[in-house]
Amino acid sequence: MDELNNGNVAFMVVTTVLVFFMTPGLAFFYGGLTPKKNSITMMMYTFIAIGIVTVMWTLGGFSLVFGEDIGGVIGSPIEYLMLHHVDFSINARYGSSIPFLMFFMYQLMFAIITAPLMTGAIADRINITGWIKVLVLWMIFVYFPVAHWVWGGGFLAKFGFVDYAGGTVIHATAGFSALVGILYFGRRASMPKKDYSNINLMLVGAAILLFGWFGFNSGGALCSGETAAIAFTNTGIAAGFATVVWIIITYIRDKKFSMVELATGAVAGLATITPCAGYVKPQSAVYIGIIAAVVCYCCLNLARKFKWDDALGVWGVHGMGGFTGSVLIGLFAAAEVNHISAGGKQFVIQLFGVVLVVIYTCIVTWIIFKVANAFGSIHVPKEVQEKGLDQAYMTEVQDVEEPVIIEPEQS
Repeated sequence: MDELNNGNVAFMVVTTVLVFFMTPGLAFFYGGLTPKKNSITMMMYTFIAIGIVTVMWTLGGFSLVFGEDIGGVIGSPIEYLMLHHVDFSINARYGSSIPFLMFFMYQLMFAIITAPLMTGAIADRINITGWIKVLVLWMIFVYFPVAHWVWGGGFLAKFGFVDYAGGTVIHATAGFSALVGILYFGRRASMPKKDYSNINLMLVGAAILLFGWFGFNSGGALCSGETAAIAFTNTGIAAGFATVVWIIITYIRDKKFSMVELATGAVAGLATITPCAGYVKPQSAVYIGIIAAVVCYCCLNLARKFKWDDALGVWGVHGMGGFTGSVLIGLFAAAEVNHISAGGKQFVIQLFGVVLVVIYTCIVTWIIFKVANAFGSIHVPKEVQEKGLDQAYMTEVQDVEEPVIIEPEQS
């Protein structure tokens, strides 16, 4: 018989808060990397998602993902509408020792952070009202269905596809939606002279993301115990090895060190280990971290070669990191860790699942951009890009002018 375990509840409260903390971390990270004249708008994209996605999740999003399966495609929209049947009781399918409310909140944090990931790729090119339209449509037609397919008992789950903490559901969907956005919006009219505007804000955001990611992955166990411990360990190992490999590669290229590159390498390792975290041994996390750095770095170079204006490297890091990690489950999963074994069959299942999700995501996201734009332009005019989005769209505007230094009068 399932019983409430206060220790597991406390563990899930902590991991849920850590995942939530990543959302402002993402805002700071992106805000520090974009030009100062656009940084408040950039952070607004992420912060506004907290409110909008929470409303959508409560009004039926959670039910569409985790409600009773309808044809393997979507969950019942009314089963958990307005938290109906979501209370202190245990739903053994989604946590055998925690209240169903706790699972609701943990998954809400995942839903909140997903769509804002793509904004880093289309920085400076989508207005705020346009982003709100895209966000609402994208959650309904991309995130909710895909999350159900994988985590809610949909057809991919029945097929044997697994994704421990969101390599496909979160990173691949957001990352490849970012690629669609890059192709849809085109290049920026005003290109920044450097890769960041506020290095301190970027580092604060990066630190929060790295800190929160341990909860992001270990919380997938839905209880404290062996699986949570190994997911926690794998997260740190993969991030560490990816960071070192990335720094070596970029130092050979530039003959200098870079904090931006260091953070990028760490995020690449984290995005790639995310789907694998609860299925592989720590020794495999070493190889996954190394593979993550090489693959994601090459993808960023590929984007530059094709002249894709992926402003903050979202497709190369999140999209391809999540894609790669999802496939690597088929190569590195160990049955003694979490009942999933690597092998040809699992590899094919993983490859099929993530490719299907990517194709679906790209097609639907393109349609979403078109539909959103049909009901009022979502583009940022050239003159606004040059002057700054904050002045056009925000009440708060940072001073972007260089300070005037007045020499003291000679006595």
